[in-house]
Amino acid sequence: MIINRTQNTILAKKISSKKGFGKITGLLGKNEAETIIFETRFGIHTFFLRFPIDLIVLDNKGVVKLAETVKPNKIVFWNVKFKTVIELPTNTINRTRTKIDDIVTF
Repeated sequence: MIINRTQNTILAKKISSKKGFGKITGLLGKNEAETIIFETRFGIHTFFLRFPIDLIVLDNKGVVKLAETVKPNKIVFWNVKFKTVIELPTNTINRTRTKIDDIVTF
């Protein structure tokens, strides 16, 4: 379960952790978004996705450093010192009122 402690809201109950090749493919080929967590320092792309996703990037203390909806065929970069990435179904950020500097745990 992923919880926004600052807003006291649940971001996701079911989580998929991606490593290795699974991290590379992520949501590619899927027909709908699911919640995945992985680590990367190089940003993400949404090329070949069929739907927008909500993206949250955390620092090593679980503080939200980036929270935005990303449409297909985009590239998103962030400061390389942040590595924990959560991809969520669209509207999760709005529904849970998640914003920069909120504390997220999982």
